[in-house]
Amino acid sequence: MRRWALLLALGLPLMGSMDADAQTRQGPPHEWTFGSWTGGIFPAGETEGGACLGSPTVIFTRDIVMRVSVVDTAYRERTIETVAQTPNGLEFRFTAAPPVLGPMGPRAAPDAGFGCPGGPNVLRVERKGPDELAFPGCSEFPSTLKRCTTAGK
Repeated sequence: MRRWALLLALGLPLMGSMDADAQTRQGPPHEWTFGSWTGGIFPAGETEGGACLGSPTVIFTRDIVMRVSVVDTAYRERTIETVAQTPNGLEFRFTAAPPVLGPMGPRAAPDAGFGCPGGPNVLRVERKGPDELAFPGCSEFPSTLKRCTTAGK
């Protein structure tokens, strides 16, 4: 009988922890942006399959936003410092962009930001629909962006 009482006493706390893990965890505020997006620089073209996923314009992850550069083949990576919700979207604040080394010494990368009014370390995102967003006021991304999807989704 003592063994059953001991097992019951040890098992009850475990049952409580199982119930706590069953609760849904809230993701970051920018979770709906995660993935690859096309458009922005020009109106969005093909949004389905390899054509879009092979060369997206912007990629959002939990910690980094990557964007294409018109003057370079590599993506520009911006590390997210904070993300705040706004009434119709999000406002990203990035860590300061590292300087680019050139023949005249270090300088700010000309395309480190998105051409937005808040400077290179701020990006405002406006949600237009479930798979569409825009960067309002950003001169380098005048068109809306659409999410790249796989076939059949």
